[in-house]
Amino acid sequence: MRITPVPYDHPDAAKLTDLVQLEYAERYGGEGDVTPLAPGMFSPPSGLFLIAYDERDRPVATGGWRAMDENGENYRDGDAELKRMFVIREARRQGLSRRILALLEEDARQAGRLRMVLETGTKQPEAMALYESSGYSPTEKFGVYRHEPNSRCYAKPLR
Repeated sequence: MRITPVPYDHPDAAKLTDLVQLEYAERYGGEGDVTPLAPGMFSPPSGLFLIAYDERDRPVATGGWRAMDENGENYRDGDAELKRMFVIREARRQGLSRRILALLEEDARQAGRLRMVLETGTKQPEAMALYESSGYSPTEKFGVYRHEPNSRCYAKPLR
């Protein structure tokens, strides 16, 4: 597996983002995650977007972080928000999420961010298990889904 940074609007990123949105729609109904995202949010040094490619150079996993600071949605100064963590079904259970997560955490740490935060939902128990086993703890809700009962927010100090 090869993991490489790409722009958020790279064609492979768009392909995998469409797939994760379909999975969100299947699990929760609706149109997927409606959090407003723009390509520039994932541009270094205030963010990063990664894609994992398999041995046949097919995109199989993604993950990114974007810098967030205190605002009306309960973010804190120095937050790095994890977004679009996703592994296609055929490539799951190979440790890709953990590898991408570690790379994103290190990059955000190097960028001076203080904690990594993420929002997931109760219909993604495997995601909740990944984050909890990676040192994330439940935190106050933030972001677009902060008022949703099925939303779960996690944080991990980066320093």
